[in-house]
Amino acid sequence: MRIAVVSDIHANLVALEAVLKHAGDVDGVWCMGDSVGYGPQPGECVARLRDAGALWVAGNHERAATGAIGVEEFNSSAAAAALWTRGQLSHDDKTHLDALPETVVEGDFTLVHGTLRWPIWEYLVDEESALGHLALQQTPFGFVGHTHVPAIVTEMSDSPQGCDMRRLRDGETVTLDSQARLVLNPGGVGQPRDGDKRASYAVLDTSAGTFTLHRVEYEIAITQGLMEDAGLPARLIERLAIGR
Repeated sequence: MRIAVVSDIHANLVALEAVLKHAGDVDGVWCMGDSVGYGPQPGECVARLRDAGALWVAGNHERAATGAIGVEEFNSSAAAAALWTRGQLSHDDKTHLDALPETVVEGDFTLVHGTLRWPIWEYLVDEESALGHLALQQTPFGFVGHTHVPAIVTEMSDSPQGCDMRRLRDGETVTLDSQARLVLNPGGVGQPRDGDKRASYAVLDTSAGTFTLHRVEYEIAITQGLMEDAGLPARLIERLAIGR
């Protein structure tokens, strides 16, 4: 099977459509959360993922968008966008988002937005958070999001750090070797934060046992224009063009 692995779409339908077009004929879509928030088309992105039959876990922005959590932990721009998003989603959209689980196990893969230690909030960014996650990961492979940065963690019991962490490059293919547990982040579809403004996602090929990262150009100006029309914070609009 070929699976499009996506995360952090953030209501950027233009980026999502570019990614799905690039992925081509796939057997499924797995989403690591934050389908909404920041961007201008939350309802459309929810509908697109539902139409694709996505296997989908909740992130902090799904929970904030429905009012399941408050916005006190968000910065001012994120909070403003979250409150705006609440007013754009239908009752059916919110019901669907509220029903999303925070973790999913699918065969050899565990899906979560942040980490298994704190599913919707913790960023997996260092050895401590990686080892905390791995201590709870019961499958050979894990997929996370939240950081908006494509990365791989390899468990290494003979290393003083206990694991190796590094970023993934465009076009890089990881072989899924069950001899070592892995945690993989496909990066952000709708709001990359690694200095590369292109949408980021991966294709999981379960038959070949590979995970391949891809970067995709999309019409950033279209999303920015929609954000301006909606009155969303300027900081969120500007950062799309620099991938930060």
